[in-house]
This record gives sequence, C-alpha cells and structure tokens, in this order.
Amino acid sequence: MTKSEYRVGNTEDAEMQFDQEQVPWWTSKRLQLAILGFFGFINVYALRANMSVAVVCMVNWTAVHERQRNSSFGSNDQAMSSSCGLVSAGSNFTEAPKFEDGEFDWNEDIQGYVLGAFFWGYLVTQIPGGWIATRFGGKKVFGVSMMAASVATFITPVAAQTSPMFLIVLRIILGVCSGVTFPAMHALWGSWAPPLERSKLTAFTYAGAQLGNVITLPLSGVLCKYGFAGGWPSIFYVLGMVNLVWVVVWWILASDSPTQHKGITKEERDYINHALSESKHKESGGKLNVPWLKFCTSGPVIAIIIVNIMSDWGAYTLLANIPLYLKEVLKFDIAKNGLYSALPYIVFWAVINIGGWLADYMTRKCFTVTVTRKVVNTVGMIVPALMLIGLGYVDCSSPILAIALLTLAVGLSGFQYSGWLVNHVDIAPVYAGILFGISNSIASVTGFVSQQVVAAIRKLEGMDMRSQWQIVFYVACGMYTFGALVFILLGSGELQPWAMEKKSPEDEDLNEDEGRNVDIELDQICNKESAKVNGHSAALA
Repeated sequence: MTKSEYRVGNTEDAEMQFDQEQVPWWTSKRLQLAILGFFGFINVYALRANMSVAVVCMVNWTAVHERQRNSSFGSNDQAMSSSCGLVSAGSNFTEAPKFEDGEFDWNEDIQGYVLGAFFWGYLVTQIPGGWIATRFGGKKVFGVSMMAASVATFITPVAAQTSPMFLIVLRIILGVCSGVTFPAMHALWGSWAPPLERSKLTAFTYAGAQLGNVITLPLSGVLCKYGFAGGWPSIFYVLGMVNLVWVVVWWILASDSPTQHKGITKEERDYINHALSESKHKESGGKLNVPWLKFCTSGPVIAIIIVNIMSDWGAYTLLANIPLYLKEVLKFDIAKNGLYSALPYIVFWAVINIGGWLADYMTRKCFTVTVTRKVVNTVGMIVPALMLIGLGYVDCSSPILAIALLTLAVGLSGFQYSGWLVNHVDIAPVYAGILFGISNSIASVTGFVSQQVVAAIRKLEGMDMRSQWQIVFYVACGMYTFGALVFILLGSGELQPWAMEKKSPEDEDLNEDEGRNVDIELDQICNKESAKVNGHSAALA
C-alpha cells in the first residue's frame, strides 16, 4: 500500500474523527432550522399576500366600474361581450352578490398603489438586511423584523378605514420589515448548509412561502365572507396573531451557527464546519470585510441579479393579480376565488421540495453543481413561460383548462428555488445574505412597477378583459425567457475565489506542520503494512 492510496482512503476520517453516515439527519439541528424557517416563511408570505384577496373584498366594484363605464360612454361594453356573458368588469360586478361590494371606492390606480406599496419598503431593506444579518446574525434580524410585521398587520384595518395614504404607508412599513427575511435566512444557511444538502434544506425552508400562499388565499376568502369585525379586517387580525406565536418559538430554538447552538451534537457540528471549511471566514477585529468590487465584476453575481429581476416580475405579477384574473376573466366569486387562487401554490410548494431533493441527487450522482443549477432553473422558467402564453387564450368557457395552465405556470416555477435562488450560497456562502440582499433589492423594483404596468394594461380601451390579460402574460413570458438565457450563459455553481478563506502565514505554517505530522503517521502506518506483507511473504517462502 502506498502513502497516497492510504491518504485518499483514510486520512479525512482520521483527521475529522467522525463518520459522515453517522451524522444525524432527522434529529439534526440543521433540519430543525429548516423547519423553523419553513413556518417563518409561511408567515412572511401570509402577511404579504393577504392584501391580494382582501382588496377584492374591500373595494366597491359596482361604483368603480360604473364610473369607469360612464367615463368611456359605454364604448367598451359591446367589445367586451363573450359566450360567458359580459366580460366587462363593470357589468359583471353589477350582477355579483352583494357581499362582493366593499366599502372603499378605489379606482385601478389606488388599487395598484395599495398592492405595490409593499415592494417600496421591501426594496429598501434588502442590502442593509443582508449586511446586518451577516454582521450580527440572521436569528435576531429575522425575529425582530417579523415582530414588527405583526404590529403593522394588526394596524392595517384602522389604516384602511382612515385613508388610502395611511394604508399605503403602512404597507411600505410592512415591506421594510419583510425585506430582511430572505437575506437573513440566506446568511443563516451560509453557516448551516453543507453543499450536498444545500438544495433540499433551502428549498424546504423557502417552500414555506408558497404554503403561506396556499393557506392565506383561501383562508382570506373565507374570513372575508364570514369573518368577524366586518369580514376583511379579521384577515389581518388572525394572521398577525399566528405570526406572533411563531416569533416566540423562533427566538427560543434558532441559532446563528452550529458553534453557537447549545443542543447540537459534536458529530453534526464537526460535519458542518468541515463541509464549509473553505468558505468560513474568521472575524477580523470585529470587522466584516466585504469584497463589493468583486460583486460588481463577477459574471455569476450579475447572472443572479438579472435572473432574480426577471423571475420576480413574473412571480409578483401572478401573486398580486391571480384573484383579480379569476374574478374578471373566469367569473369566480370570492369564496371560489380564494380556493382556486391557492391551487397553483399547492403545486408550487410540492415542486420546490421535489426540485430540492432532485438537485441534490443530480449533484451527488452525475452532474456538477453548475450544470444542475442551470438545468433545473431552465425548466423552472421556460416551461412556466409557455404555460402563460396558453393561459392568455383561455376564457371563462374553459375554466378547468385555465386553472390547469395557471397551476402549471405557477407550480413549475418552483424549480427555480433549486436554480438561481440557492445559487448565492453556492458561489459565496459567507456573503450569501449580502448577495441575496443586493439581487433581491434590485429585483424588488418589479414588485411595484409590475403592478402599475398591470393596472395600465387593465385600463386599455377598445379591448376585452381577456385581451388585456394576454398582454400581461406575454410580458411575464418574455421576462422569464430572458432570465433563463442569461443564467445559462453566465451562471455558475462553483465557490468563487474571492469568497474563499484567505489563510494567513501563521495558518499556512500550521497547515504545513499538520501536514508533516500526518505524513509521519502515514509513513509509520505504511511501514507497518509493508512489514506485515513481507512477513507473510517470508512465511509462504
């Protein structure tokens, strides 16, 4: 046996003093963190998406569309007829049940501002949130921000009844609170997620966001119709209280790193620290040295930023407007609206988790991280883009087909979670929170811009509702396609040189000493093995 053969087979286990197969999984603290994060993101998206359904209950649609029809002198009514009756939102809502008319006379512009205001605040805190989480710990940032989000949610009914401007300001504040959550969680996974488990851990965590949609949309529809305090206000009271409960549990169980966790086993801690040894940076006098210039000139970082922008345009367009689409085009009442709005996100949630396990399997068995990320990301963007095109040509005469296409368009985009979304942690684990803050900060602009674009398209004259929504879906399709192509060309799954730990001369000397000690031990072992072989040979002779 040569020294090199023995080194490959045995030294890693000998140095680390643990067997990776004996490292716990189902009882592990990294899985516990994923579960905590999962429920956390249920709440993040519940507090974000509740307004999408609530606004349908809050607005006096009869008054809004009556005024719109009068201002256009009835020029569009004839053009908006279809086999389902009048597609005109005005005439449709006039015939709708009484409970669908709310108390607020808000036109399309105000609705767009209310739905898009969240993203103004969401934009502001992405980069600061990533830096603060990296510097002081993601646990504190996530927990404090969600506590503040609960307070803002409780106040929402009062704000709406006071003035649209007060509500818009409050939604901006809610966006400020929510903006730090993804960067904070990315910073945590930079310290917790081993590379070969990274896809499934992060995918499971962020899948909570989509389950938040699944729960919130139908629950909001039911509370809107049957809830207390006048219906729609109960949406905000119930979801705000649930989030407070989660904050308490998070504060008790979460930890910023394996080293700081009091209940973690030695085997799990050593396994995680070893797996992330090349990317874990030592603190330097309490300062965090961030390679900002490297971010700006890195092709993989630029790819993430662009694909984040394109992905968010499509995602936010659908998230905020699915209830309106179901009401205007498919003619569902509010109870059905909430249920069918949730169906795409049930599939989304399942695909996110399936994609995470599939991506880790592909990486472990046959593909590099780079190839895996590009393949699953392409599937998660191009296929939904094609579904949206088909969706634009379906009307209320084929509701089942429309729901199927909508479900596939939203659901299959879950593969993106194992594509570009986890890619920050691949290329720079120690800076993952900051990188996510940068990319998501820029991409968050699409949150309010897309709402204004959709509002403008919905006001186009001389077109029926379906034609207007076709334009909305074509725009989203173009965004998805462009993002997928950029990620194919520039994306990478490799740890970037500027994100690696830079060893000091002292560290290098220490490594050399350790290496010499290991060589001495290996020489002794190899000599013993050779002696045994020679002894056996002599005996045979």
